Amino acid sequence: MTALVTGGTGFVGAHLVRALLARGEPVRCLVREGSRRDNLAGLDVELVEGDLRDSASLEAAVEGCDTVFHCAADYRLYVRNPDELYATNVEGTRSLLTAADRGGVARVVYTSSVGALGLERSAEAATEETPVTLESMVGHYKRSKYLAERVAVEFAEGGLHVVIVNPSTPVGELDIKPTPTGQMIVDFLNRKMPAYVDTGLNLVDVRDVAEGHLLAAERGRPGERYILGNRNLSLREILVLLSRLTGLPAPRLRVPHWLPLSFALLDTAVARLRGREPRVAVDSVRMSRHKMYFDASKAVEELGFRQTPVEDALERAVSWFRAGGYAPSP
Repeated sequence: MTALVTGGTGFVGAHLVRALLARGEPVRCLVREGSRRDNLAGLDVELVEGDLRDSASLEAAVEGCDTVFHCAADYRLYVRNPDELYATNVEGTRSLLTAADRGGVARVVYTSSVGALGLERSAEAATEETPVTLESMVGHYKRSKYLAERVAVEFAEGGLHVVIVNPSTPVGELDIKPTPTGQMIVDFLNRKMPAYVDTGLNLVDVRDVAEGHLLAAERGRPGERYILGNRNLSLREILVLLSRLTGLPAPRLRVPHWLPLSFALLDTAVARLRGREPRVAVDSVRMSRHKMYFDASKAVEELGFRQTPVEDALERAVSWFRAGGYAPSP
């Protein structure tokens, strides 16, 4: 039967669509009116227009679908009206799961984020069981994803087959927007990173993340969370990897967190006055105070999740950004 993918025009969703098509699965994508659809160009997919804030469109989208992959989210670390994030990420998830439940969908995979999980204070790798509270979430985006994940758990407890996946930091091609991590790669390629801060991320190949969604649909336990991640790296280590791949020098200057935070606060104030978005989101800088290190052992052991070298994903990302004009060719 047909699989519905929300967020198929985005980074992870576009790779998930390709993974489903490679298996010979019929795919339907929920797309917003006027949305950019470059990532779906030339693919044999059914497009249905709708919006997570329009319940009627969601009921039509799930009709005849056996599986729903809910990848769509409002991913903004700066937003003038935070209510928009909660309307899409929390209430939109509730509306979609309601439609799936009423429509007799057999299974749902909800794409959460490691941002909704707890962190270890000692920079050790966190797991799905690391304690977390809403109060510990930095910014409205993380809070909205935390609350949306609670909605998914509620539906699982109510009998809907919902499995939650928590991708860490995907890298690779088709990062069309790009994501904050993709923008970091673009800035590096454009020589716009004179310094760095002491932080860390868990990188994972976006193709592995897409495959992890399929494994979650097949083998995941309802109501359970699965981290889809791979390698924990400091920001300095990531920049050194990019330097080796490109031949460009990695920045050597490490600056204290208060410096970019001060810039972000000032830039945000100016941006509000001028009606533009800040170049650096305050929440992004605040998040960087903590190393986002995670352990994906549960997904590896229970789902058979594959972890391929992140160097390959970084190399593909570099090539794709250069070919797409985001950065100059070497």
